[in-house]
Amino acid sequence: MALYDRIADLPLVVDGVEFDQHERDTSSGFTRVTTEIALHGEGATGRGEDVTYDEDDQRSLPDADLDLSGEYEFDEFSRTVGELDLFPTGPGREDFRDYRRWGFESAALDLALRQAGERLADALDREPNAVRFVTSMGLGDPPTTDRVERWLEHDPELEFKLDATSEWTDDLVADLADTGAVRVVDMKAQYGDAEVNQRPDADLYRRVRDGLPDALVEDPAYTDETTDVLDAARERIAWDAPIHGVESVEALPFEPDWLNVKPSRFGSVASLLETLEYCDRRDIRTYGGGQFELGVGRGQVQLLAALFYPDAPNDVAPRAYNDPEPSPGLPSSPLDAPAPEDATGFRWER
Repeated sequence: MALYDRIADLPLVVDGVEFDQHERDTSSGFTRVTTEIALHGEGATGRGEDVTYDEDDQRSLPDADLDLSGEYEFDEFSRTVGELDLFPTGPGREDFRDYRRWGFESAALDLALRQAGERLADALDREPNAVRFVTSMGLGDPPTTDRVERWLEHDPELEFKLDATSEWTDDLVADLADTGAVRVVDMKAQYGDAEVNQRPDADLYRRVRDGLPDALVEDPAYTDETTDVLDAARERIAWDAPIHGVESVEALPFEPDWLNVKPSRFGSVASLLETLEYCDRRDIRTYGGGQFELGVGRGQVQLLAALFYPDAPNDVAPRAYNDPEPSPGLPSSPLDAPAPEDATGFRWER
């Protein structure tokens, strides 16, 4: 049975919806705002998180005139939400529509499972495992290894996903290699007009390819200047920003060995599960990614990692790893698998 078919027919009763906004400064130098979506029904509450990045889009969500009350099967609710305009104003970017839809669908899946008294793991017939995670960061301007070294002083076993820039030097890459802790280098060349987008840089790609031979190279750009550099490390090329369903995987320049799975990019639960099954059939390895979740969404991406790619370099570290400096008592990688009492519904709460 296909994964989605295992949950598509779950009964779901929705009586009302509420919104709870979260705000936090991040180590990347911006203030993150997200909205937790709470669907209520039959004495239970299901929660999801809208991770849209535009603050104005987030602030306007509580003004949305949405009547979602009714009795559904989960797939019927998914199709209903997919046909609605969930933005009172905006969105700032078209892909934010998928982010918001995921927030509502994940809340609905959580509610349906809770109303059934069931865990997502049981519904999908998969057992969660301990989750290996990396912490994600940039290296500053000008870039240095200072932040990496501070975190390694806190936890010598910590692993990293790092955002590269053209200012990375040979010496910097050599110092990073000496740590033995870099698992993914994000080139951020697939974000179009977004502020975070980095221009294609053959010299940078070659520097990382040769200097960090065990690290995945995420989201480079293929151009006349970069193709030869990248083809020499094709088995280490990973894709993130372009991936939002099976069609987007098939549209890549070549069949990939690695994909970063960020659930909110898929919009629907059906698209996410279909893509995970596609990757499994074709031996495409996957690892999890987050979107600076501040609420229930972080546990949800961690739970998906526990179910589907627990041993990969998952960018799903606990929220405190987004702070500028390490704090005492942070959990180390791997995170223990969720106990049954901590994972009812579509949720992992610690």
